[in-house]
Amino acid sequence: MKLLKSIAGAGGLGLGLLAALPAWAQEAAENAADAVGNAAEAVVNTVAPAAAAAPAAFTPTAEMVNKGDVAWMLVASALVLMMSVPALALFYGGLVRTKNMLSVLMQVLTIVCVASLVWFGWGYSMAFTSTGTPFPKLFGGLDKAFLAGVSPTTFAATFSNGIYLPEYVFVIFQMTFACITPALIVGAFAERVKFTPLILFVVGWLTLAYFPLAHMVWYWAGPDFLHAAPDDSGLLWGWGALDFAGGTVVHINAGIAGLVGCLIIGPRLGFKQEPMPPHSLTMTMIGASLLWVGWFGFNAGSGLEANAFGALAFINTFTATAAAGVAWAVIEQIVHKKPSLLGAASGVVAGLVAITPAAGFAHPGTAIILGAVASGVCFVFVTTVKNALKYDDTLDVFGIHCIGGIIGAIGTGIVADPALGGQGWIDYTAPVAKAGEYDMAGQVITQIWAVGTTVLWTGVVSAALFLALKYTIGLRPTAEVEAEGLDINEHGERAYNY
Repeated sequence: MKLLKSIAGAGGLGLGLLAALPAWAQEAAENAADAVGNAAEAVVNTVAPAAAAAPAAFTPTAEMVNKGDVAWMLVASALVLMMSVPALALFYGGLVRTKNMLSVLMQVLTIVCVASLVWFGWGYSMAFTSTGTPFPKLFGGLDKAFLAGVSPTTFAATFSNGIYLPEYVFVIFQMTFACITPALIVGAFAERVKFTPLILFVVGWLTLAYFPLAHMVWYWAGPDFLHAAPDDSGLLWGWGALDFAGGTVVHINAGIAGLVGCLIIGPRLGFKQEPMPPHSLTMTMIGASLLWVGWFGFNAGSGLEANAFGALAFINTFTATAAAGVAWAVIEQIVHKKPSLLGAASGVVAGLVAITPAAGFAHPGTAIILGAVASGVCFVFVTTVKNALKYDDTLDVFGIHCIGGIIGAIGTGIVADPALGGQGWIDYTAPVAKAGEYDMAGQVITQIWAVGTTVLWTGVVSAALFLALKYTIGLRPTAEVEAEGLDINEHGERAYNY
């Protein structure tokens, strides 16, 4: 069966639950004898020789679960959790002033706790079901709210025919993504937001922005089901958008929300009038390093299996990030004559962001180019565009996560091309998934549509939520509280007692 083309007239329908993964089917093809045998045995109900074979509903079994995959995915989940606490908390905390250090730590920690509970309550069901909803292309229903029907005997698809994970493993892994994404947002308006409205915003934003976009990009029926239900997928998946681990769902999504928030809340007191240096670049370096380590779980884990393509995502996360860190330092050496630690750390994060959507598609060589390009573009936004437009994106959430995410998302359409050593895309509508014909120009157009949809969706949702909170309970503390610091006023304690 041929795939539907994207609304731009290009790209293929067939990318991954966790990010469209072409390469997985290649492995399935290499093991065709086993994969086809297992799938055929499960899918086809053999009847008397005289009667026609009638298809039976496919039912995953425990025998289709590999303990190595399970072990790797649980480790990857722990690594992604580490990206939020302690990594992001330390990275952000070191960049603010001493009087607001504890508030940032508390914001990130609480967001992780709240997001975990919201994911359990209705997030998983909204993101990864297509039943019980009037708009199955946009978001799922509540059939699995509070993990109803999920048990040790239920399974989640990978990107290979006949290979499954225990559903709890998939729930856990995706939960960590739901935790870190809203935590990224707070850096855009750090040092000037009240705690309770922020947490209320997170609950609303997860529900109205993150879960729908996760569904649109990552939800699909699975390789053993999609051929029988080719329309059972999220909107952007159906268009053929490639997003391996969250360029749109995580980084552009959070970056736009951060920009909207910093504009609605307004700049910090004294912005552009008094110095506001980071209070501990040592702590920021520790946080950035932990982010890099945790990102291997974020990206390599997004393949959902312990195999060669997880290794591909791993090395791409290594090379692209290294190139981005070097590129930022070189640019600073040329422009400022002094490469800074803050700049190198920023470059590393920019590289991590950019390679996220492309990690499972790119060749390590093109990953290096993608990381270096993203680093350069992010440098311009952080140092030039922000100053020219005078918006106070405190910790450069927009300049690095959104801009880096856009470069990575669009660049994925280029680096995924098999002619450049990429992995292409896979037609999962075939009973045994197979490689599809790659059209770089068409795929890039599809990627641009995906980026635009993400920006529009989260921009509208974020603005509505921030404005509603601003004009009801208020978002910003008083000038006196902001001047004294959020630590003592919002939480009754200080990060440091001298």
